[in-house]
Amino acid sequence: MTEPSVLFFRACLALLAMPIYLLSFLGIWEPFCKKIFFPFFLEKLTAVHNEKTKKQKQELFRNLPDFRGPSGELRLLEIGTGCGANFQFYPPGCRVTCSDVNPNFQQGLSRSMNKNQHIHYERFLVAAGEDLHQVPSGSVDAVVGTLLLCSVQSVSKTLKEVLRVLRPGGVFYFLEHVAAQPSSWRHFWQQSCYPTWKLVFDGCCLTREIWKDLEGAKFSELKLQHISVPLPWTPIKPHIIGYAVK
Repeated sequence: MTEPSVLFFRACLALLAMPIYLLSFLGIWEPFCKKIFFPFFLEKLTAVHNEKTKKQKQELFRNLPDFRGPSGELRLLEIGTGCGANFQFYPPGCRVTCSDVNPNFQQGLSRSMNKNQHIHYERFLVAAGEDLHQVPSGSVDAVVGTLLLCSVQSVSKTLKEVLRVLRPGGVFYFLEHVAAQPSSWRHFWQQSCYPTWKLVFDGCCLTREIWKDLEGAKFSELKLQHISVPLPWTPIKPHIIGYAVK
């Protein structure tokens, strides 16, 4: 598909989303999105996403108990916790610190905590993935980030923070939607949707090749797989899943 075609469809989508662009221009959309729309949308999306990826997540987190620290406890930090979509997959007794740059997920997060009382909740941090200064270096056994790296300001800085807070031998688990193959219909769809999608869904980027950032980070071991998640009529079918060891 040619660049003029992409620009044409971008203009069409912008026209359809004109009220949101206007609200954004007036400074109304962003606070409304962060406080009301995106927490509501994300809770619905993660329920569907969990249903579609349940087997993959069960397999992904299956070896999580193997990364317990010398004390026998598993100290886990989840970045971009959102509504707590991953809690059901964590082993009993693990100690979870939750963090998110958006503090407005509390209602959905509380519902998930009530459903998953097999784990211990340590605290909730309002923090961006690029700045986890509230977490001491080398203090956690595992870091989890799912549907996170699409919306951070800097993937590379976030991965540096992940490596900093992990103890030697600790593990980072990820599941992310990523850019489709170049020249494919899906890639064209992602390119066309990109500006409007990013505005509507609180900074979510559709075209990041996150696997390249993971490959370039200083992990000692990387297990990464490309998969397709059946999410009809969305541009976020291509995903990567796996874990990386410090």
